[in-house]
Amino acid sequence: MSGHSHWAGIKHKKGAADAKKGRLFSKLARNITVAARTGGKDPSSNVKLRYAIEKARAANMPKDSIERAIKKGTGELPGQVLEARIYEGYGPGGVAIILETLTDNLNRTAAELRHIFEGSGGKLAQRGSVAYMFETKGLFTVRCQDADEDGLMLLAIEAGAENMRRVGDEFEIICRPEDFERLKQALQENKILTQVAEITQSPKVTVDLDEAQARKVVSLLEALEESEDVQKC
Repeated sequence: MSGHSHWAGIKHKKGAADAKKGRLFSKLARNITVAARTGGKDPSSNVKLRYAIEKARAANMPKDSIERAIKKGTGELPGQVLEARIYEGYGPGGVAIILETLTDNLNRTAAELRHIFEGSGGKLAQRGSVAYMFETKGLFTVRCQDADEDGLMLLAIEAGAENMRRVGDEFEIICRPEDFERLKQALQENKILTQVAEITQSPKVTVDLDEAQARKVVSLLEALEESEDVQKC
């Protein structure tokens, strides 16, 4: 019986991993589709599409899935009509949260997000309630084991970085959106592997949480990331 239980556990873990990968691919495909619809199918002239494709490739999304998502965006294949929408809310401890979503049903998405927030001790807020606490920035993270701190800092500053700091076992590099491509190219040319390379909403201020609040916030963020409509939080 223990052998059966062990196999059942393996099957459960594999099923959970497959489901998680499926949700990720679905989100990446949606992002590609919308980028292609708004800016065309040529990544060389559509920066948003180029970023979306790069993220999909980094996640090992199959090439044919990427091409199919692009064709849905350009109308070569039928697909859902997706709308980008920003949602804002507060988590436990007053943590401000901003969400980027792509949805084909705004009412469903709003109801789902409200349920997730309230179930985790937070609340969905009105538009504009927390957006002023964030600013658009380029973000890169590099594992400490993959780069020398002094050398990385010098390279980053010369390529336009505003700030670099150590967070746990990673270096976090922040830049203005207009300097993102230059910094990204500099890192690539110097063969520095990045774990994250994206344009994101960076908080202007932070709040201190106790352990219980931190656990609740992490639980809330994990629940939000499970939503197929949420692209980034």
